[in-house]
Amino acid sequence: MVRFDWTIEELQAIYRQPILELIFNGAKVHREYHDASKVQRCALLSIKTGGCSEDCKYCPQSSRYQTQVKPEPMLGKEQVLDFAIKAKERGATRVCLGAAWRQVRDGNAFDRILEMIRSVTDMGLEVCTTLGMLTEDQAQRLADAGLYAYNHNLDASRKFYKTIITTRSYDERLETIGNVRKAKITVCCGGIIGMGESEEDRLELLRTLATMDPHPESVPINQLVKVKGTPMADLPALSIWETVRMIATARIAMPKTMVRLSAGRNEMSIEQQALCFLAGANSIFIGDKLLTTPNPSRSSDEDMLQILGLNQEKNESLIMADSR
Repeated sequence: MVRFDWTIEELQAIYRQPILELIFNGAKVHREYHDASKVQRCALLSIKTGGCSEDCKYCPQSSRYQTQVKPEPMLGKEQVLDFAIKAKERGATRVCLGAAWRQVRDGNAFDRILEMIRSVTDMGLEVCTTLGMLTEDQAQRLADAGLYAYNHNLDASRKFYKTIITTRSYDERLETIGNVRKAKITVCCGGIIGMGESEEDRLELLRTLATMDPHPESVPINQLVKVKGTPMADLPALSIWETVRMIATARIAMPKTMVRLSAGRNEMSIEQQALCFLAGANSIFIGDKLLTTPNPSRSSDEDMLQILGLNQEKNESLIMADSR
């Protein structure tokens, strides 16, 4: 049964199950609500890189840290369309466009993004954007342009969030998610693990997501990608078992949601990723880069999906486009 009243104690009881039991239970729920032989491929493109004014301690795009990421001008529509065409050829059914902004500002840049959304949507692809904070009016303009989903991660629990970000409040993030909902755009909202947070912090993040009504249609589970120059560059590596526990618990608490195995896959073996899919993940990001950090190569992903017998999850809009 889909629930929206999860308590921290209930989530803790799920999360702390013996790992094989937890994976089994996540797999059962996954098979009840999804086709476990299918995985959605998404492609993520940074359309405006670097120079961000925020101080997120994990992010190489912050202007406050000395990293190899340098500010770049926003891409043009033709560059985005070329990326979308190649992504579709590789089996992607969703294209995500990210801009390193604290918040969307009305004007030429936003108008150009609206045109990108219209053009990629016309290809029969789901379009997701992550552009920072939004007003109600801006969310509605995105909806009118045909935007399918908006990504705005909570990143962490409310308590831990204060230790990693000071330039944007937790409530501001929740307000943006609310504005997205009002515009009837689907919500993509997840977090990052491996930033030094406690088990309680991870469960509080899941509780916040699992008590949203409706649940986010998409929950990306990101493993911290450590980048030289950021304050989190030297944190210890995260155990794969913590990632598996997060995915399985998210699957059980939010059974209809697409649980996305997102950042951090480049550090995982095929066997480790297989455990994540078994536990309930049913989406990955393809392409050699996730915004500015490494991602598995095309050949390694194709090999993995073939070995695991995972097929492409197609959306209805893409099926219609292919039939024209």
